[in-house]
Amino acid sequence: MSKDIILKAENISKQYRLGQVGTGTLSHDINRWWHQIRGKEDPYLKIGDTNDRSTKGSSDYVWALQDINFEVERGEVLGIIGKNGAGKSTLLKILSKVTAPTTGSIKSRGRIASLLEVGTGFNGEMTGRENIFLNGAILGMTKKEIASKLDEIIEFSGCERYIDTPVKRYSSGMTVRLAFAVAAFLEPEILVIDEVLAVGDAEFQKKAIGKMQDISREGGRTVLFVSHNMVAVQNLCTRGILMENGSIKAEGKIGDIISGYLAVNKIVSTKLSAVNDRKGNQTLIFEEGKLICEANSEGFIESHKDLKISIHYKLNLIDEIRQYRIDIGINNFMGDRVAWLSSESIINDFELKENNQLDFTIRELPLAPGDYTCNLFCEINNEIADWLSQVMPFSVIEKDYYNTGKLIPKNQGDILLNYSMR
Repeated sequence: MSKDIILKAENISKQYRLGQVGTGTLSHDINRWWHQIRGKEDPYLKIGDTNDRSTKGSSDYVWALQDINFEVERGEVLGIIGKNGAGKSTLLKILSKVTAPTTGSIKSRGRIASLLEVGTGFNGEMTGRENIFLNGAILGMTKKEIASKLDEIIEFSGCERYIDTPVKRYSSGMTVRLAFAVAAFLEPEILVIDEVLAVGDAEFQKKAIGKMQDISREGGRTVLFVSHNMVAVQNLCTRGILMENGSIKAEGKIGDIISGYLAVNKIVSTKLSAVNDRKGNQTLIFEEGKLICEANSEGFIESHKDLKISIHYKLNLIDEIRQYRIDIGINNFMGDRVAWLSSESIINDFELKENNQLDFTIRELPLAPGDYTCNLFCEINNEIADWLSQVMPFSVIEKDYYNTGKLIPKNQGDILLNYSMR
């Protein structure tokens, strides 16, 4: 059975010159032109560093993308994940034809609607209603087609009261709501969405993900989705691409791709000594924090497994330690406290030493799937020594917690209780 390929990327590469627009100098432009008219390859394609922001590099040229090849079938929801700077947004801009590739080509069958940045494609002086018609026209829709969807777009966006107000007076959240509603309801064959949905509130994110599921399953349309929210990616996508340093590292089933990404990136090792926003007299300084899912050799964090929170600190106090207390608060993605660990709450004989490591182990982690951060607090001799807020971010991935073959529904709370019924 032949595949119904709606989008194909062939040998896509994108090169930039650091600190410059274009090639940067007239001599480079002339050199490129001279090679082109002689039918020879661009000489600057032979140079350039890999897109690795952790290294200094030796060239003024950098490959934001290099040799990207993949296919997307009609009705498929493709998740594109990777660390910041991996090239995800650059790839989406090329797919959306916002920018052109340096080499390679994009072949697509149908209209592409993109939601890349807040307000992209919107005219701030025009009203929300006028921008709906403007965006529809850009997508190739007739005025009659747009008008037939107008009421649904306005209702979904939740901006009805302000629909005849200039968009420049909208908040970023309102702008995203309207932009997503336009992109989703004007029925493009391919919908490209970057991390922009993170700007919306939790209620709208849930609504938007539901809509994307509907248009892919029922409408047969294709969605390309970039997000750092692994729970949303796992819920929405059927297949995934993992990007690293401008190249595709892995491609396959979304569960396997997320597992590979989290195994590398979500056993968090955070250099806490580099955090500037901290309180206290610094008699003790939190220097590094790690989260290790001890019962899982693959490296990602999941509920019902033991989680060790390991804190390395430096003690600067010479005086006698009469009393100390170290707390770890765990917050959900909204910043609300969901759990608290404290040395004061348990009996132990742990002593603070000049350079040491303190481990808290949570048995059978009861956190629901989602994104979390930690607060770290230390008090010595009744004075605050160090206090950090919302550090050490981590994600708990979705699993069959109750061994029933069913995944835990979203937005039903942060804590999973071990309960029974009869």
